[in-house]
This record gives sequence, C-alpha cells and structure tokens, in this order.
Amino acid sequence: MAIDSHSRPTRRETGNQRHVVFLLLDRFTLVAFATAIEPLRLANRVAGRRLFSWQLVSETGAPVKCSNGTQISVDSGLEDVATDALILVCGGLDIQRATTPAVLSWLRKRARHGNTLGGLCTGTWTLAKAGLLDGYRATIHWENHTALVEDFPEVDLQKSVFVIHNKRLTTAGGTAPLDLMLALITNSEGTDLAHAVADQLVYSAIRTNRDTQRLSIPARIGVRHPKLARVIEIMESHIEDPISPADLAAQVEMSTRQLERLFRRYLNRSPKRYYMELRLERARNLLMQTDMSVISVALATGFTSPSHFSKCYRAHYDTTPYRERGAHASENEEML
Repeated sequence: MAIDSHSRPTRRETGNQRHVVFLLLDRFTLVAFATAIEPLRLANRVAGRRLFSWQLVSETGAPVKCSNGTQISVDSGLEDVATDALILVCGGLDIQRATTPAVLSWLRKRARHGNTLGGLCTGTWTLAKAGLLDGYRATIHWENHTALVEDFPEVDLQKSVFVIHNKRLTTAGGTAPLDLMLALITNSEGTDLAHAVADQLVYSAIRTNRDTQRLSIPARIGVRHPKLARVIEIMESHIEDPISPADLAAQVEMSTRQLERLFRRYLNRSPKRYYMELRLERARNLLMQTDMSVISVALATGFTSPSHFSKCYRAHYDTTPYRERGAHASENEEML
C-alpha cells in the first residue's frame, strides 16, 4: 500500500473495499487507535458507501484494556486474514511486556504472506522486535525514540509524524495516526474525500511525512533566541558524548561568559545544569522503556562513572536509578 503508487487503479475504479485489522495490545493508547479508525468510518459516511472495513483483534480474543483503563471488546483472536489487509499494531504503555511471543509469531507469519504492516504509537517497537523493520525507515513517539535506537540500531528511525516505507507504515502516536490515515485515503480515493474527512474532524492543519513530531525548540522553551535554540539543539544531539560549555559557545560564536549569561537570563540556570537535566531526562526514559542495564544507561547518557550517574540522578529525582526501575516494574505489575 505504498502511497506513491499512483499508477495502480484506485478503489473507486475497482469497487473493492480496503480491510484494516487493528491488533490491540495490552495498555494500548486509546487516542492513537481512535484517530486511526475514525477517519475510516467518516470516509465511508462522506462517500455514501463502504470504502473501508475493519476488525479488532487481540492475542486471545478477550477484551483489552487501554492505558486509561477503558476496556475494548474485539472481534477475534489472532487468526488468518486476507493478504491484502492492512494490519496496524496499536501499542501503548509497557510495550515490552505486551509484545508476547504469540504476537511476534503472528506478525512474522503475516509479513511472510505479504500483508502491509503498521505500528501506531509504540506498536513500532513491536514490529522492530519482530525484525520486521530492519532496513526500513520508521518512526515512533518522541519519548520512545532513544529507547528504540538503542534496542534496534538496524531500523532507520526518523522523527517524522508518520513514515511510509514500502509495506511498512509507522506513526508517532497521539494524533499522528490521523495524518497517516488521511494520506492513505488520499492515495486510494483522492484529495477531495480526504479533505472532507478532515473537515468532519475539524482538523485544518493536515501534516505530511515531512513534518516532525515535537514543537520547535523556541516554542518548547518559550524563548525565541536563535543562538540559545541552536545550543540546545546541539546539546540534544550530543547526549552520549557531552560537549563542554566552551565548545558550545564557540559553535555559536559566543564567549563562555556570554553563553552563561544567556542561559541565566532566559532559563534561570547555567548551561551545565540545563545540559545535565537533558541527560538525566533521557536516562529516565531509558530506565523506564528499555531493559538496558543501569551501567549501559549511564554510558548512553554520557556518564563514564556509574557512581557519579547515581549521585546526579538522586540529586535530581530524589531516588536512585535502581530504585526508579524497581518502582516502575512494581507499578506495572499492580496495573495488570
């Protein structure tokens, strides 16, 4: 279902329905699922005929709880589906636990049979775990980006809202699946229908696969200063190998003292402190979202000494990395 295959006849010409299978994993993100399925319903409604059909499946056929606790009934368990069906894996919290051997086996089988496969939110991680994104371009929610890079270096991970690469579709979660579905509707039925669906959803800023997920740095920090934004951009791209304040200042043609004043004025902290907070935030995400050892997390965030890492982490989060991971695991067990 490549979006650039304009030479093939559209479903308007063939009269065929497009069938979409939503695989709901435990604690999936409801908003990502909803923004993927609703455009299909509205496309049928606006067109006045059934262009798309869908079914919901889970590993066992039992209802699935999403991350907010709501329980969703499904149509079936993991069963054979038509080879032309689009399969979308809906992920959410604690994706490693939700990605079971049965799920991985089923996805690999469907890939061998030629199905187009997609991941919504952390569903991308499940596809990567199955080895189905090796050598493909893909995306995932920005909060899980670093974890996936660490776990699956074979994946060409992008920071786009969504990515379509051959028979693999991935989205960043949140409202990003809406943009993906509008792109697919455009490809199969034309822009007029896609725009009509967007209007029904009061969605006026349709994004493309060239749009990135996060707000720009000036928008995030609430400050529009080009040199400050550039320094923060450099910091964010050098978490594993931190750059000294002097080198950061030199890259934006400032003195170290000027850089210090810039951070104090706009962010009320030193460049060194801001950089440390970025690294610790990245470390916390890795502790929560991967099985990396604490030592590996420390190295991945620029700490050469585990004891120094633990000391800095405790000072910022009032707990140690080991306790943080233990508390997160206990919290997940309690929610099962």
